[in-house]
Amino acid sequence: MQAKHTLKKGWVQGIEHLPSDNFDKRPSGQEPEVLVIHCISLPPGEYGGSEICDFFQNRLDCTTHPYFEQIRDLCVSPHFLIERTGRIVQLVNTDHRAWHAGVSEYHGREAVNDFSIGIELEGLDDGLFVDAQYDSLTSLSHTLIAAYSKLTDESVTGHSDIAAGRKIDPGPGFDWARYRQAISNS
Repeated sequence: MQAKHTLKKGWVQGIEHLPSDNFDKRPSGQEPEVLVIHCISLPPGEYGGSEICDFFQNRLDCTTHPYFEQIRDLCVSPHFLIERTGRIVQLVNTDHRAWHAGVSEYHGREAVNDFSIGIELEGLDDGLFVDAQYDSLTSLSHTLIAAYSKLTDESVTGHSDIAAGRKIDPGPGFDWARYRQAISNS
């Protein structure tokens, strides 16, 4: 499968851009080397609203659901969100360091935000993901792998793998075999 999109100055063309302020500069000369897959739903278990993007843009109205009080002071964002419809939203330029991994380690290297791209899937870590999300994730992955020489179809991991014991997403419902096979078929 060929990439359906192109990357221009850190922004994927042909998708919606909803910029977040939750980023900073990568270390000098550092380009992305790993894709980190996450999942989120806000409120937990509910899909289709604007709450996820609002949260990543520091605009979430915390009075609308009791759960939101727990995340009120967090300033986080991935580079991308893939909704259950397959819609891809870019929140942070891929040349910048998004704040998605937290305390993390990948193959002995700490501070995974420095050298990764974060992709959130709308969903629960104990749930399943839908075909439209796998299709969009595959297309986006191909685009990113084509754009960055240090990204490969083998340099993908879950939040659970870089923050073991702290995070469990994308969870057991994420079909790693399906995803890895799809991105290796270029």
